[in-house]
Amino acid sequence: MNERPQPPADPQAANAAACIVTGAAGYIGSALTRALREEAAAMPLRLTDRVPPQPGLEPPPHDFVGGEIDGPRVLARLFEQPVGTVFHLAGVVSGAAEADFLLGKRVNLDATIGLLECCRRQVVAGGPVPTFVYASSIAVFGPPLPPRIDDSTAPRPALSYGAHKRACEVLIDDYTRRGFIDGRVLRLPGVVVRPPLANGALSGFNSDLIREPLSGRDYRCPVGPDATLWLCSLHHVIGNLVRLAQTPSAAIGAERAITAPALAVSV
Repeated sequence: MNERPQPPADPQAANAAACIVTGAAGYIGSALTRALREEAAAMPLRLTDRVPPQPGLEPPPHDFVGGEIDGPRVLARLFEQPVGTVFHLAGVVSGAAEADFLLGKRVNLDATIGLLECCRRQVVAGGPVPTFVYASSIAVFGPPLPPRIDDSTAPRPALSYGAHKRACEVLIDDYTRRGFIDGRVLRLPGVVVRPPLANGALSGFNSDLIREPLSGRDYRCPVGPDATLWLCSLHHVIGNLVRLAQTPSAAIGAERAITAPALAVSV
């Protein structure tokens, strides 16, 4: 059957639709949750992660859905009510996805497809078209990174993580073209300064390199002094994610991926 989106059956319900944040207990997800609560206190938030939210961010029990993001139970609960916005941050990062291909594929690619399909089914049934904000990565470009990266730089991922991100970017373009979502993609550089967590990110040393000397501790850098890092602050990442969600769709164009501003610095 050639499915076509139907107009929302209830415009008031569309305006009251929930906002989903995946990866809500993470470094970026926790900060985004705080910002969304301050930006639109009346907007119902639906948070999900494998682990509970950080202290002080605990939502009402019915607003937090714990479990694997690709699980049918989790997806069903997230879309129990109409969804107006999705901030999709959950993922298995670079080194971890390279070490465990099936885990990376399941969480980074299959789970994203599951979310997109939930959005499509909502729209086909006459619900609102969700704004879908996806956190991608400059890993889609692969090494060696050119001296300048912008939206016209050709993606050439060299790791499974980058390939997963690029595949999701293409799918988001297509689901947007079909009217199933209003997709927006932000390609993030290294976000600093992260806490010392072993999450498998190959770029984790970016934060270590700043945090450890500032704490008075010696640090052995794993790369040479001429290595170049693309960095941005958590504050600006959150601002860009929220701003991108609010940007008029027509201002983005057919290719929905935007490369976040970053500082290019040498070690």
